[in-house]
Amino acid sequence: MARLALLSTSEKAGIVDLARSLVEEFEFELISSGGTAKTLQAAGIPVTKVSDYTGSPEILDGRVKTLHPRIHGGILARPDSPTDLADLAAHHIRPISLVVVNLYPFEQTIAKPEVSLAEAIEQIDIGGPAMLRAAAKNFAHLTVLCNPAQYVDYLNELRQRGEPSLMFRQACALRAFQHTCVYDQAIASYLEKIQAPDGRQQTSSALETFF
Repeated sequence: MARLALLSTSEKAGIVDLARSLVEEFEFELISSGGTAKTLQAAGIPVTKVSDYTGSPEILDGRVKTLHPRIHGGILARPDSPTDLADLAAHHIRPISLVVVNLYPFEQTIAKPEVSLAEAIEQIDIGGPAMLRAAAKNFAHLTVLCNPAQYVDYLNELRQRGEPSLMFRQACALRAFQHTCVYDQAIASYLEKIQAPDGRQQTSSALETFF
């Protein structure tokens, strides 16, 4: 069976070239969330939308897309565990070999003048960090990429070894955890700034409008 890659990116730089190499050189099959799937389809690259793969539509204006057992089961499964393999078979879940995720541009959004709280809140990624953390936890069995700068190195690993080395996968996992750490800190810092000095939430018009 072909290896399966999950691509879900806010930053689209390099994603088409990566996807094309995965499909044409290494015979991967791809699943992608809405925006990434459209980008790949426009480039003529075969891809299955996450909603078609899971059988569950994107809901809540896209707030829920990838939070599904067929996604996280495929990421977290241990191929050397008979119990995990039995669960995959029972629930028709394919193991995922590669997870490529970068997160909603929260810091870029809050840097804009007069950005509203509602706009900032919608740029807090939920599914992305969950996939990054799951894939990073399971680096013994798959690779996680969180930055386009990693794409070439990953492809070189495939070309040279057929599979990325454990050392490479562990380095990528570290980078993913660092990425989510920085991302969460940016969110926490932003929310801290809109707190009053005594710890009470400010009652600015933006907050009142949002809440």
